Amino acid sequence: MMSETAKQQHDTKIIDGLHIARILERRIAERTKTLQHTHGIIPALGVILVEGNEASRIYVNHKMKIAESIGISARLKTLPPDVKAADIARQIEGWNNDPELHGILLQLPLPEHIDSYPLLQAVAPQKDMDALNALNAGKLFWEQKNQPVSCTPMGCLLLLESVITDFTGLHAVVVGASQLVGRPMAQLLLQKNCTVTNAHIATRDLAALTRQADILVVATGSPGLIRGDMVKPGAAVIDVGITRLDDGRITGDVCFDEVKGIASALTPVPGGVGPMTIACLMANTLTAAEQSAGIKTESVFALYQNHSR
Repeated sequence: MMSETAKQQHDTKIIDGLHIARILERRIAERTKTLQHTHGIIPALGVILVEGNEASRIYVNHKMKIAESIGISARLKTLPPDVKAADIARQIEGWNNDPELHGILLQLPLPEHIDSYPLLQAVAPQKDMDALNALNAGKLFWEQKNQPVSCTPMGCLLLLESVITDFTGLHAVVVGASQLVGRPMAQLLLQKNCTVTNAHIATRDLAALTRQADILVVATGSPGLIRGDMVKPGAAVIDVGITRLDDGRITGDVCFDEVKGIASALTPVPGGVGPMTIACLMANTLTAAEQSAGIKTESVFALYQNHSR
């Protein structure tokens, strides 16, 4: 139950992730066209999909469609559900050695019988489009700029930059500690001079932390985890979670209707983080293609003047 002081205090801005993703995709398309005309290079992305997960199949098909629409060549390698890790490793090795392929994405999750870690480490760091290779994760820690950036966290940061002009000193709470989202998200917010708390679903008295957050990023895959009375009035809230319920409805980790009117800015599900993840994957692919030719340009992620990468 929300307190009276927490109700309807803000005219919440709904952050349109699809619109911002289209802005980024237009930039990528322009740079891709220039790269092809001036250097004869077409950015190319290879995606490995192990069959058996319908959600992954739909998501990968959408990625392929976006890639082709902005001039990026997309290759899809599908493998059977009972595939052996060695077969995936051979595919990765082949693409690592292909000079005309600039980015590799191993679609997660993999079947339970396959350990994803050694396969992610097998991807050449310069072609690691999800930045899950340990070398790229370490470079993020050291604030190095010339490597792939984790797609979903980078997308979240761009959404935040659309509504926040100065991050310095803001308290950011990231709920979720996965290698794919939570941990790199915390690092990116630290680089924006936020004070960062990295919580997770097992954090004791989670609400006491989230109520302190000027920025709240939630990525647990737990539908409705964040209720209205857990959000600080005026906070910017990014909902990374997406779950299809038994009745077919799609929902996030944040109770949208409760938080709307309390937060100053809020992402919807769907239409918030998802489109940005794909756009950032395309941006990483373009950047890898440019770097393969020794081309140094402004970061394609620099949509806003306050951007630091």
